[in-house]
Amino acid sequence: MEELPAAEGDEADQTDRADRADRAAQVAPAGQVGDVGTVIVTRALTKRYRGGQLAVDGLDLTVPAGSVFGFLGPNGSGKTTTIRMLMGLIEPTSGTARVLGQPMPRAARAVLPHVGALIEGPALYGFLSGRDNLIRYDAADPTADPRTRRTRVAAALDRVGLTAAASKKAKAYSLGMKQRLGLAAALLQPRRLLVLDEPTNGLDPQGMREIRALIRELASDGTTVFLSSHLLDEIEQVCTHAAVMAQGRLITQGAVAELAAGTRGRLFVATPDTGDAARVLKEQGAGDVVITEDRVTAEPPDRDLADVNAALVTAGVRVRGFGVERASLEDAFVALTGEGFDVAG
Repeated sequence: MEELPAAEGDEADQTDRADRADRAAQVAPAGQVGDVGTVIVTRALTKRYRGGQLAVDGLDLTVPAGSVFGFLGPNGSGKTTTIRMLMGLIEPTSGTARVLGQPMPRAARAVLPHVGALIEGPALYGFLSGRDNLIRYDAADPTADPRTRRTRVAAALDRVGLTAAASKKAKAYSLGMKQRLGLAAALLQPRRLLVLDEPTNGLDPQGMREIRALIRELASDGTTVFLSSHLLDEIEQVCTHAAVMAQGRLITQGAVAELAAGTRGRLFVATPDTGDAARVLKEQGAGDVVITEDRVTAEPPDRDLADVNAALVTAGVRVRGFGVERASLEDAFVALTGEGFDVAG
């Protein structure tokens, strides 16, 4: 099912949060203990597996504090391997990674209590209820006060919409419900950083919207959210900043709006005369002409668009709409890599 576009208010809020995160990134040099400017910094981070497979190749990544940072790339691009190195689950082959100002994995014991994570799906006890799974998670946290455990668990279940299913055994949960429960486990304690690997996997469109709203809420409360996804639409709707990975390499990173701003948008013509409009656009030098039911889009030609519009009218095309659409993150990705991308999941 097609996702609904972000509301104008959401876009304004996203821009405001991006500005705040950019200002925060200038407060202190990257990588210092207690650094308020960045929460993740990697330099030449590399992971090569046995057999020579290069999963991550010289990654230089900077995640501003207070951002919702989208880590974007096709399946197999190195996203999960990077996250596993950041969380201290695997050792890098070379390079460095600092999380919350401290080196990983050496400082994992100090860093991880401040980080909530959902990586490669939640690990659950199927014979326990959703509530009892969270109680086990909370009991494993040495910083958690046992006197307020059930209150925290109830609040986390409510936050992800699982209160009604709290007593059901986890083995009876759908994939989307398991994702919600894993997210609840990451939210049992206040976190400075939340790391989510494909958090909307298995969710229906309504569930995806709810998780996006939750991520925005967490960011507004001061939590930095590092969100890995292969869904361009998801990143564009919720993230203030993003990095694009492909084949283990970092292609680009920066504010989401800036990543798309350097890419030309597509020319569109709304008309019932799509065949004639497509012919004229090609004659005018437009490329990649695509016809839909009552609309033609194309790469703009290198000429005055007023002349293109005049040529359409002269040819008898009934033009009901004409202009250049704002470039999307998908347009930017294709322009950078020359590759297609999974935008529907």
